[in-house]
Amino acid sequence: MSTVPVQTLVRSKRLRALLSVVATAVAACGVVIAATATPSSAATCNGYVGLTFDDGPTGSTSALLNVLRANGVRATMFNVGQNVQNNRSAAQAQVAAGMWIGNHSWNHAHMTSMSQSQMQSDLSQTNSAIQSATGVQPNLFRPPYGETNSTLQSVASSLGMRHVIWDVDSQDWNGASVSQIVANASRLQAGQVILMHDGIQNTRDAIGQIMANLTSRNLCPGMISPSTGRAVAPDGTTPPPGTTPPPGTTPPPSTTPPPAGGTCTAAATTTNVWGDRYNTSVTVNGAGTWTVVVALTAPQKVSSVWNGSASWDSSGNVMTVRSNGSGATFGFTTMFNGNSSARPQIRSCTAG
Repeated sequence: MSTVPVQTLVRSKRLRALLSVVATAVAACGVVIAATATPSSAATCNGYVGLTFDDGPTGSTSALLNVLRANGVRATMFNVGQNVQNNRSAAQAQVAAGMWIGNHSWNHAHMTSMSQSQMQSDLSQTNSAIQSATGVQPNLFRPPYGETNSTLQSVASSLGMRHVIWDVDSQDWNGASVSQIVANASRLQAGQVILMHDGIQNTRDAIGQIMANLTSRNLCPGMISPSTGRAVAPDGTTPPPGTTPPPGTTPPPSTTPPPAGGTCTAAATTTNVWGDRYNTSVTVNGAGTWTVVVALTAPQKVSSVWNGSASWDSSGNVMTVRSNGSGATFGFTTMFNGNSSARPQIRSCTAG
């Protein structure tokens, strides 16, 4: 029977000890790497916002996903069906990166000019393309250009999708600089959603600064609830009871409306402007249920309203919008009809 020299045993013990130290160091490094890859996971989240990117997937989707991962961001991708069909691997990469996928129509057409059956076919075809490529069945729909009407909303609902517009427009589609995109995103409040786009370099360059601003206000990227259309935690919950929004932010609307006849505030923002029309988004604060009166300047006329129930006075120039359970933000499209300079004025906001 052979024996092992004493020096060999000593060297073997030293080697095992060294390997144990290396393994411990590697494990520790792994923890550090994971923490830096998802900085928002350690943040204190007193509220959530929805970061959304339209019109993908594109040839730049991979670059966008790299930036989002580097900043610990999960976002909602409103994909165009035709783009998904032509770039299945990019759509699959979105899901693999932890992004949520929504329907943004088949080819970004003006859908309010379609018949109901055409709308149904368009959205169904898009859902099929997304599900075939990714295995995901979308439960959110964003209409192209933000143009919508009750028929389109009904079609989306019949297909199991929540109709989602936005509260803040980054203006990246309009050539906004990185600093302008960051400034626009800084207006985000808890529960709100921002419009951004896949394929725009300035948008990718702004993400780090957007996240720094959100983190400074204890706001974190979240998912968009298919029930309310508002941003909630990634697991679908709202912030824990008793959390206090950081200074300078507006808390989400109370779920318990104040006594009928109380006051609230409403702020209007022009989100998109085209050659013949423009969109307005109105955000209500201080009431869970509300009535907002909006005055238009003739000959402008509202062509569609979403996330609210609207009625008009006899002149057709004063619109009253009541909450319909879709949250604290509503919007509408106004046709210029020869007057491109006027914008709607909020006359009053009444709680209850």
